[in-house]
Amino acid sequence: KLNPLGTVPLAELAEAAAWFDATEASVVIVTGAGRAFSSGFDLREFAGGPDATAHDNRAQADLGRLMAEAMERMRAVTIAAVKGPCVGGGVVLAGVCDLRIAADDTVFSIPEVDLGIPLAWGGIPRLVREIPPAIVRELVLTCRPFDADEARSLGFVNRVVPRPALECVVDELAM
Repeated sequence: KLNPLGTVPLAELAEAAAWFDATEASVVIVTGAGRAFSSGFDLREFAGGPDATAHDNRAQADLGRLMAEAMERMRAVTIAAVKGPCVGGGVVLAGVCDLRIAADDTVFSIPEVDLGIPLAWGGIPRLVREIPPAIVRELVLTCRPFDADEARSLGFVNRVVPRPALECVVDELAM
């Protein structure tokens, strides 16, 4: 399923951030299971189907924002180990981490405009802190995917490493 960020995973990420703050953890590694970092918000949940209200849309957007804020507030240093697809809300999740190491097979995309869904979770201001505003505008408006090397050249990721080395590189960085 490429690690979609539905309401349950978003709540679990926010709870995990609070849990880590109650521990002595000094570093937290954030990654996805399998071949992807995250396919972004689970569109099967978007707007709760045909009976959804504007309140439902706001609640979903608010949950993503709360997750992002909880991750940013964590005292521990957060390292995103990004691999494969990193889409929409997955880009926001990676962006709230203190450090981002990307595998060479990573492809980032921000497809909300093409999908006709709102940009939420405070993603744009967070991206503008990392990437020049004109480039963020282009990536958001065109929905153009960009690879790990481009993300590195834009300043969004700290390093690009071969996929087989990702876990080892991130573990060494965490030490």
